[in-house]
Amino acid sequence: MATIKDIAAKAGVSPATVSRVLNYDQDLAVTDKTKKRVFEAAETLNYQRKKKSQKSTQKIAILTWYNEQEELDDIYYLSIRLGAEKKIQEIGYDPRQFSSQQALPTAPEFVGMVAIGKFSPQQLNLIAAVKLPTVFVDFNTLDDGFDSVTTNFHFPVKQIIDHFQAAGITDIGMIAGQELTSDQKLHLNDQRYLTFRNIMRDQHLLDPQFIRKGNFSVDSGHTMMLDLIEKLGDKLPHAFFAANDALAIGALHALKEQNIPVPARVSIIGFNDSTVAKYFSPQLSSVKVDTELMGQKSVELLLDQLESQRAIPVNLNIGTELILRESSK
Repeated sequence: MATIKDIAAKAGVSPATVSRVLNYDQDLAVTDKTKKRVFEAAETLNYQRKKKSQKSTQKIAILTWYNEQEELDDIYYLSIRLGAEKKIQEIGYDPRQFSSQQALPTAPEFVGMVAIGKFSPQQLNLIAAVKLPTVFVDFNTLDDGFDSVTTNFHFPVKQIIDHFQAAGITDIGMIAGQELTSDQKLHLNDQRYLTFRNIMRDQHLLDPQFIRKGNFSVDSGHTMMLDLIEKLGDKLPHAFFAANDALAIGALHALKEQNIPVPARVSIIGFNDSTVAKYFSPQLSSVKVDTELMGQKSVELLLDQLESQRAIPVNLNIGTELILRESSK
C-alpha cells in the first residue's frame, strides 16, 4: 500500500492535506481540483504497474454517468474509470472521456466505448444507435444486447450479516443508497439493500426503523447516522452495513461527533473497499470490489468484440472479498 508521503509527492501537496482529503475532512479548504489530484494519485499508486504496449493510436471512449463532483463524493466510479484508462493505455490505444451530457462518440474516430455506471432505456437506445462496440461496467446489460462487467452482491451482503451475528450482534441496521440515472428518468433499486432486506426478513430480524436511504455520498451518510442517533437513542443498533464506503465514512464522522465509540458500541462495514478505506481513521472494514479488474476486464471484453466480431453478449460477474479492519468487531 502506498504511504501518505507517496501520495503527497505524486499529487504535489503536503502529507497533512492528503490525510485530511482521504478522511473527508469537511473543514479542509482546498479546491475540488486538488481533491481530484489526491484521489487519483492514491488510486494510481495502489494499482500494479504494467508495461505499455505500442499496438495502435486509435481511440476508445469512456462514457461516465457521474460528473466530476460526484466522482469525488463516491470514488468507486473514479477508480473504475482509472482502471479502464490504464488498461487502454497499456494496449496502446488512446482513452477519451465523455460525460452522458455530451454528444456520443462515433466511428471511425473511435473504435469502441466503455460505459461506466447506470443508464436509462432512452440512453441505451441512443448508445445502440451509434453502432459502436460498447461494454458497460457496473450495469448488467445482457438482456439489452451489450457486454457488461458487474459485481456479485448477494454473497458479500450475506457474509456481512453472518459476520455480525458471529460476533453476537443481531440488531443490524443499514445505511442504504438510492440513485437516478444521469438523465433523471429511471429510479434504481440498490441490490445491496434488497438483499439485506430479504435476508434479515427471512431471519425475522428486519427492523425498518434501523434503515435509512439517501445519496451515495459522505454528507448523506453523515446526515442519516445523525438522524438515527437522534431518533433511536439507546436503541441504536450495534452494527450497520453501509452500501458504500462514502456512506460508511459519513456515518463514522457522525458517530465520532456524538462520542459513540467504534467498534465498542457500533460496528460498521462498508462496501467497495475504496483506497480511502485504508487511510481513514478508524480503518474501515469493507467488501473489496476490485475496481481495477472491472475496468481492465471491460476493455478486454471490448477488444474481444473488435477482434472476433462476436455478436453474442457476455456478462462477466466479478467476486468480492470481505476485508475486516478497525471499524468492526
